[in-house]
Amino acid sequence: MHTLLGDYLLQHLQQTNEGTLPARVFNCLRDAILDGVLVPNTRLPASRDLANELHVSRNTVLNAYEQLRAEGYIQAHTGRGTWVSESLPDCYIEVGPTPISTATTKIDQNCKLSNRGENLLLHAAASPHQWGAFVPGVPDVTEFPHAEFNRIKSRLSRQPDIANLIYSNAGGCLELRQALADYLRIARSVNCETDQIIITEGIHQAVDLVSRALCDLSDHVWIENPGYWGAKNILRINGLSIIPVPVDAEGINPEEQPLIVPRLIFVTPSHQYPLGSHLSLSRRKKLLDFAKKHGSWIIEDDYDSEFRFSCQPFPSLQGLEDNPPVIYIGTFSKTIYPALRIGYMVVPKQLVQPLRTIAAELYRGGHLLTQRALAEFIVEGHYAAHIRRMRLLYNKRHKYLIELIHHYLGDEFLHEYNHDAGLHLVLKLPTYVNDVEISRLALSRGVNVRPLSQYYSGVNAPIQQGLLLGFACVQEQDMIFPFSILKQCLIENGVLTTFHKANV
Repeated sequence: MHTLLGDYLLQHLQQTNEGTLPARVFNCLRDAILDGVLVPNTRLPASRDLANELHVSRNTVLNAYEQLRAEGYIQAHTGRGTWVSESLPDCYIEVGPTPISTATTKIDQNCKLSNRGENLLLHAAASPHQWGAFVPGVPDVTEFPHAEFNRIKSRLSRQPDIANLIYSNAGGCLELRQALADYLRIARSVNCETDQIIITEGIHQAVDLVSRALCDLSDHVWIENPGYWGAKNILRINGLSIIPVPVDAEGINPEEQPLIVPRLIFVTPSHQYPLGSHLSLSRRKKLLDFAKKHGSWIIEDDYDSEFRFSCQPFPSLQGLEDNPPVIYIGTFSKTIYPALRIGYMVVPKQLVQPLRTIAAELYRGGHLLTQRALAEFIVEGHYAAHIRRMRLLYNKRHKYLIELIHHYLGDEFLHEYNHDAGLHLVLKLPTYVNDVEISRLALSRGVNVRPLSQYYSGVNAPIQQGLLLGFACVQEQDMIFPFSILKQCLIENGVLTTFHKANV
């Protein structure tokens, strides 16, 4: 049965295609509150009922509700439902557009960034869109057992240990480092002891720490080409000279690289980002031999290693031999949720004390209560169970997206390195097509994809055109409409005509 609110939202949703569907639902609900359609203390429909009225998934409504709650427009009461707040956020009541515009202009005129800051802005690639079809690298944060995790956090918060409330200079929470050492030995074949683990706030902080501690200005670093833009930006701003190394079906090849010896080698051996290949055993051994011979350090980013669907995950590069010149880094951003901001490093024994001390000086570690709760979450088996469940879920969504591509576009659009793994796949495009323009057109219609060409470095390297399509945070039924929009974008750019696809 339709409600007045449902009819109001349906009318307004049809008036714009800008932004993702959850963002559009959020904007319509917020406007209804600001315009007085929903007055203070009005009870909102249950998320499932509103989703049925709008013909969207329940997650879409839940995400809109969560954003409204975070910004202060609504309040959720256990057992009583969700209600419009009595007072609106101050930013919409007290701040007008004219003062903001004037202040911004004044700051722009008097602000000059450093050369390093300007360079970082020039290469900035972090997307403002972090949810929806088809944002790559984003997990389904709604499927995490938040109630179980919060139960552990709540219990620990009631009588917290003093050690969890002060600065940390020991590399992070001891219990989490112990739990990680046990988990990584079993799940990733990592050779490590508890003291070798340093807790970070993610991959970026780990790369920053290593490049600051082990490199001088103008030292050389190998990085995969195409490769992760975030690592490149950190290495660049820390003054390193980046040498892009092409990636093939077996990964990076140290035998075919320039004679310049790198101080660091950054690789994603288990699931190459963004293409999806994995570093073969022979290449792994060659890379280790090269690093030992030339005194280089390998940074192993174990990206998406947990989510391999067709076989067992590949063992880590670090675990191939005892105390190799490998700094193993990982994160919980993809397995739990990005905002947790907890990652980890496994460092060679000779680097433990200096890196731990430098980390404490640079970053002043914290979040120890959350780390302690995560340790219990792992030890009690919840983390491994969550990984198993999400692996099955992502496998289904991966297969569904493959089927859409196969049926509506053709197998020639699937990149040859696409394997049954990870949280995204690569849609291959003809070399003459401008994937940046296609991604912009898709974004203007509410579909978020990343252009493959922007992951390449160097002026002489051949650049492939393609699109990164994330499937992890999109339910199967929610893929169809945005995929049809993406297909229309390809038609308008002449891509399907190129391949003489019949069923367009």
